[in-house]
Amino acid sequence: MANHTIAETISIPYLEEKGLFSWITSTDHKRISIMYLLSISTFFVLAGISSLLFRFELLMPGKTIVDAHTYNVLFTFHGAVMVFLFIVPGLAASFGNFLIPLMIGARDVAFPRLNLGSYYLYVLGAIIVLVSLSTPADTGWTFYTPYSIKSGTDVVLLTLGIFVLGFSSILTGLNFIVTIQKLRAPGMTWHRLPLFIWASYATAILQVLATPVIGITLLLLVAERVLGIGFFDPAKGGDPILFQHFFWFYSHPAVYIMIIPAMGVISEILPVFARKPIFGYKAIAYSSLAIALISFLVWAHHMFVSGMSELAATIFSFLTFLVAIPTAIKVFNWTATLYKGSIDLKSPMLYALSFIFLFTIGGLTGVFLGALAADVYLHDTYFVVAHMHYVMIGGTVMGFLGALHFWYPKMSGKMFNEKVAKIAWAFVFIGFNVTFLPQFILGTQGMPRRYADYPPQFHSLNELSTIGSWILGIGMFLMAINLLRGLFNGEKAPQNPYNSLSLEWQVPSPPPHENFEEIPHVNDWTYGYGKKNK
Repeated sequence: MANHTIAETISIPYLEEKGLFSWITSTDHKRISIMYLLSISTFFVLAGISSLLFRFELLMPGKTIVDAHTYNVLFTFHGAVMVFLFIVPGLAASFGNFLIPLMIGARDVAFPRLNLGSYYLYVLGAIIVLVSLSTPADTGWTFYTPYSIKSGTDVVLLTLGIFVLGFSSILTGLNFIVTIQKLRAPGMTWHRLPLFIWASYATAILQVLATPVIGITLLLLVAERVLGIGFFDPAKGGDPILFQHFFWFYSHPAVYIMIIPAMGVISEILPVFARKPIFGYKAIAYSSLAIALISFLVWAHHMFVSGMSELAATIFSFLTFLVAIPTAIKVFNWTATLYKGSIDLKSPMLYALSFIFLFTIGGLTGVFLGALAADVYLHDTYFVVAHMHYVMIGGTVMGFLGALHFWYPKMSGKMFNEKVAKIAWAFVFIGFNVTFLPQFILGTQGMPRRYADYPPQFHSLNELSTIGSWILGIGMFLMAINLLRGLFNGEKAPQNPYNSLSLEWQVPSPPPHENFEEIPHVNDWTYGYGKKNK
């Protein structure tokens, strides 16, 4: 870089400089994004493999490949890695880092060095979590007391790892808030912001406000195990229900830390491939903030069977129904965007449509669980497992895969094989539904979750679910091979292969180090596809 003038440096593609040291010391938001993307993708693979193993154990009643303790270890590994190392940081840290400055016309995030420090904290926390899980831990990813207090596994190290990850999340959220507030290009008013930016802003607020709660909760758990202070252990005067309140006060907003960025992705993809403006721009934008606000008020719907009063349960049930309103606004507006559109079913669009279909199922089944009488019957059954996966995988992961295919040409400068991408999508979509639809039925029949064994009457549906996981795994494998092949052997990507009108597509693919030769003026900028926002 020292051999180039500043003017030359601005136009050099960010991928041009080689060498590991140049990557791990870079403060370029795009390089940090790629490092996040590679890291979280690695953890996604590890979590996926563990799920295939314990799903194989459930192929038939009795022991199949592992004993009950090993099943609990695999279950804990899958949940902790998938939630804390992939889904929570997934879209926000990777695509948020890459896209926010490009979409708002900035050269970088507000605090580039803090951004790199956040990534280092993420890696450090991930290493601590993986070391602790190798001991191995068997508490489940929720670390419920009193078992997590009494377990002989290394719960302290595991919770400290997640505590470090929380700092990474808070600093990333703070960086994004300041970036969006202060670094928007001239003319980039709030109502000209891409909807992914609105989603990222709402997510950052959740990261900054909710994450400290789980950090304090985990420190209390560590203090109880190490110092013997009775916060949660009834034998010492503590209350295990208090842990649940603290945990879910963070974890339900965390659900929206996972899902709101995916909603932003869908709002970017649909107008491009429907070839028409997004319907109800302001409603979609403000609904992201509404979801973020209401998400702080609904945590106790996870605890209807914990013994809370009828009045409290009724209030939390009502608030749970309330959060469905801004979510339904998004689904309605997405559907209206598709109406009479010129639909182009490229792979990003297929993942976006899958998101709408699958997340709607996840959302509706969440309303069932928000109803008091139904929740008492369905609580801790496989119905909850299916609901959670329709939200997390049908929502977050489908949004992540849609974003990966949509912005792949921009991030890599290469094109992937579109035909193979569609085949992989078909395996993923079919495999996902074959895996998790039977689990709704298992839940209504009374099969409890987190059990390593089950009675013979649940065999056929469990067998179908396990076969579905293999189909899903094949789809993920095909997709990974296709994207890696495109990276090394793909055709050079044009600047704007999808004819999008948002700012990140107005720079070369891959973008230069400084993003823009001149900071753009966006007075005449159009959002999505063909509509000026005033």
